[in-house]
Amino acid sequence: MHTQPSKIIQGIGVSPGIIIGKVVVIKRQTCRPGWYQLPPEQIQQEVQRFKDAVGGAEQELLSLRKYFTDDLADALSIIDSHVLILKDRMIVEQTIQIIEQNNVNAEWALAQSLSQIQAKFDKIPDPYIKDRYSDVKHVADRIYGLLFGQDPYQLIQGDEPVVVVANDVSPEDTIRLHKENILAFLAEKGGQTSHTAIIARSLNLPAVVGLEYITGVLQTGDEVILNGTTGEVVVRPTAEQKEQYQEYSLHNRVRDEELAYYTHLNSETIDGYTVRLSANIEVTEELPNVLQNGAEGIGLFRSEFDYFHGVSHPCEEQLYATYKELLATMAPHPVTVRTLDVGGDKLMHYLSQNYSHMDDERNPALGLRSIRFSLYESQLFATQLRSLLRASVHGRLRILLPLVSSLNELYQTKAILRNIMSDLEQEGASFTPKVELGIMVEVPSAVILADVFAKEVDFFGIGTNDLIQYSLAIDRNNQFVAHMYDPFHPAVLRMIKHTVDAGHAQGIPVSVCGEMAGDLLCAPVLLGLGVDELSMRPPVLPHVKRLLRHSRYDQLHELAQDVLLCVDGRQAREFLASYFSQYYPREIRSS
Repeated sequence: MHTQPSKIIQGIGVSPGIIIGKVVVIKRQTCRPGWYQLPPEQIQQEVQRFKDAVGGAEQELLSLRKYFTDDLADALSIIDSHVLILKDRMIVEQTIQIIEQNNVNAEWALAQSLSQIQAKFDKIPDPYIKDRYSDVKHVADRIYGLLFGQDPYQLIQGDEPVVVVANDVSPEDTIRLHKENILAFLAEKGGQTSHTAIIARSLNLPAVVGLEYITGVLQTGDEVILNGTTGEVVVRPTAEQKEQYQEYSLHNRVRDEELAYYTHLNSETIDGYTVRLSANIEVTEELPNVLQNGAEGIGLFRSEFDYFHGVSHPCEEQLYATYKELLATMAPHPVTVRTLDVGGDKLMHYLSQNYSHMDDERNPALGLRSIRFSLYESQLFATQLRSLLRASVHGRLRILLPLVSSLNELYQTKAILRNIMSDLEQEGASFTPKVELGIMVEVPSAVILADVFAKEVDFFGIGTNDLIQYSLAIDRNNQFVAHMYDPFHPAVLRMIKHTVDAGHAQGIPVSVCGEMAGDLLCAPVLLGLGVDELSMRPPVLPHVKRLLRHSRYDQLHELAQDVLLCVDGRQAREFLASYFSQYYPREIRSS
């Protein structure tokens, strides 16, 4: 009997863990929406058929939600977001309009609506927002299934634990797959911020996505090794490969057990210098992972998700529910919510519908984005601020304004906040009057005016991703110049130091919430520069905490001063590599 050779495929690791197991390949029947013309007298009947399918899809989701309420409560808001998508204008009203105007069948009309939505997502380079299209596609597939009269499919059969392989795994599929029978997920589509990744992490199930054609490579019963951290998948592994991965898995378990010891210890150096280690998150489903990794707050909550999962903006009550859950779950730790950060490469569906001029910006990175957009669309901004203030009584809220470049933007925001507080007082609504307000320091003008801004706000949040981009005039998504994007550029480090010094001179704390905060080479330098809080992806927190607890602050301060003297990023890295090999060999090697 001929045995197929072993093969290694590289994907995107989105949920950590190493698994060796047999797969079940899920291949769904593809619905191909053909076109056919309808006589005028049948159009309203066709519209009703489509409405019935939408209603049936909603009932399926609500039934699924009710069934799993006690089983996976933290992930069920994803189902709620899919219910909201079913009510969106571009899904329902536009499909009905196409049926009525073209006298065509519902399946074809829905396909045209979906194609238009996808075209808008395709213009957006930001991977987080691109992943949101999969939610629309999952909802449309559910409607298709009802229009085509398909019976609900059974995902897997039998009780033997397996690795599920699919083109894409919807959030509802992920929830339906009972944890005891699933070892891991492999999918052709998805990314770090997809719902599949988020739920896999909340279930502590390893997952690798972005594996093109994996459903064609694998057959049910094949054995695989998958590494949910590195994204490597070994198809039909040899005995030697399995032995190597078992040793590697043992090493990881030992490392994880050691890190678990540090997870809930204080974030302090050997000589007692304390720093807050917080988490960056995008959706409330990540909160269990935040707590599990010992975060001392949310240093950056990217509030865009509530706006991206639909084509109309969320109402005040929807936003309030999100912020209330955040604050109540994390209390008494602080929760920093960055206000709506859209524009540039972050466009919502409905923005391109209602603000078509934004598609035509010649240089969107320097255009109507972030705080500029919020102040331009002040009613939208006021709704978010109002929901934040109402939620403030449930914990410790910090409001963070993105891309502030002038005092006038800050003054305008404060005026809006005062008006909202006055309205809430008149209504008898509860809120925290002295809620903390801060700005993102991520453009050179904010750095230069840091001493002035420090007198007007309660804290600084340094967004190193944009600060590096704007300071060095580097588009990190441009293949020709991305290599010049350098966090150790002397100008970047000096700007961070200047901002920290200006904040401390006025007695306000300074945090860093960009990728530098979770980089084990960067974090010691940032701490040595006097940064009060580092905010990063939750899984990185124990690594940074272990390094911090093995450090002395006087040594970190001296390290930062030495790095500031380096003439370029290459010299800084060489110096740090030498320093770490001498003082932190174990921490870096085992991370």
